[in-house]
Amino acid sequence: MEAFELNAQGRTATGRAENRRLRRSGRVPAIIYGGKGEPVMFSLDHNDLNHHLDNEAFFSHIIKLKIDGSTEEAVLRDLQRHPARPFIEHADFLRIVAGEALRMSVPLHFAGADECPGVTDEGGVIQHNMNEIEIECLPRNLPEYIEIDCTQLHLHDAVHLSQLVLPEGVQIVELMGEEEEQNDLTVVSVQVPRAAIALEAEEEAEAEAAAAESEDDEEDDSSAAASDADADTEDDDK
Repeated sequence: MEAFELNAQGRTATGRAENRRLRRSGRVPAIIYGGKGEPVMFSLDHNDLNHHLDNEAFFSHIIKLKIDGSTEEAVLRDLQRHPARPFIEHADFLRIVAGEALRMSVPLHFAGADECPGVTDEGGVIQHNMNEIEIECLPRNLPEYIEIDCTQLHLHDAVHLSQLVLPEGVQIVELMGEEEEQNDLTVVSVQVPRAAIALEAEEEAEAEAAAAESEDDEEDDSSAAASDADADTEDDDK
């Protein structure tokens, strides 16, 4: 796993005015909490943090925070961004304690999705129902991502949570309760393209409309024939 380090500066002042001042100076207000220590407030260089965020592994990796000479190990727990501008407004970090399990969301990587038989030979498309999953493990077992092998998937095949191959010591939170079978959700599948489904539905509707029109024509012909027969009968009576 790639090592991530962030240099931070401790802070004691709080409040909106202080946070605005930090942001104007190019820094991001942040906090670390959890574990056996007290919450610690600090600030990070905005550009340095933003650069690290370009790496997907940063979101599911143990990060070394160097705060005024001391080092804390943590994971990124929450990130607040400006709603309209490309700025990070605040960051929350969760302190790591060796030997104590933690829960994290890690990304999913889909290997061979574009080369599976369901796509290349059977006209299907890959449908991702999830892009990340929540896991529980000790800090030393934390994976950067979970890889899913899609190379053998055929049309209408699916991979569920219980079928994922996990590193040693890693559990999927969704499957840890008593309702494991009920929570065994679909992660990825190969489905018929929506355009093909829409075309099939349109063709079925047209066929049904044509059949109904044909039935109406037959009923009209039967009614006309009955009317002609009644007219002939009346003529014969006369």
